[in-house]
Amino acid sequence: MQSLEGQIVLVTGATGAIGQAICASLVAEGARVIIHYGCNEAAARTLLDRLGGQGFCIAADLSDPLAPTRLWDEAEAQAGRITALVNNAGIRSEVSVDAPLADWHATWSREIQVNLLAAVDLTRAAIRHFRTQGGGRILNMASRAGQRGYSANALAYGATKAALINLTKSIAQSHGAEGITALALAPGWVRTEMAEAFIAQHGEAAALAGIPVGRMAEPAEIGDLVAFCLRPSQVSLNGAVLDVNGGSYLR
Repeated sequence: MQSLEGQIVLVTGATGAIGQAICASLVAEGARVIIHYGCNEAAARTLLDRLGGQGFCIAADLSDPLAPTRLWDEAEAQAGRITALVNNAGIRSEVSVDAPLADWHATWSREIQVNLLAAVDLTRAAIRHFRTQGGGRILNMASRAGQRGYSANALAYGATKAALINLTKSIAQSHGAEGITALALAPGWVRTEMAEAFIAQHGEAAALAGIPVGRMAEPAEIGDLVAFCLRPSQVSLNGAVLDVNGGSYLR
């Protein structure tokens, strides 16, 4: 029997490079996936086809404060039972402290909504659902940026990822006795569109500086680790924050 046989996992931001890799690894271990996408339905359908139809797709604009709860409700209605939530969706925006206050507020508000509050509302819905199903697991995609701080023009990204780490630990402590466990991954640079955009602006040397292994992580590495973390056998990972940064941040 495959290690995730019978599992049904909601993955947000599933059409990005990391999201696609997560879905592929989950399906390879026997799970079915609920593929969340923002606006790229074609990419979601293509991914589902590549996964042999092992799941279904749901659209939701996570910048809308009501969308995360609607996403969960629709996923629950279609799946019946959901066994795990992967809060993978995220954005990284840049704004200078010297920008106009309206731009500063707009950037922070959007980043907090998409990176944090959407995960918070999905977590709320998941906990309430898991209580009726004998438990479940929540995995939050944090970042090295949330552990060591981040660049001046992207303070909101680091702050929201740090909040996800604290959210993870609070869930682990507060709901572990109910069979509801939580953990987080904290990647450094991963070879994604976000990384390529940074490289285009600052150069690859800037991205690789300080990474002892000399390369970014590949999305497949993250996908494989997520699948491992969601195995029923890994309940003692509750509360863990797993670093995936090539040794660039040690604690």
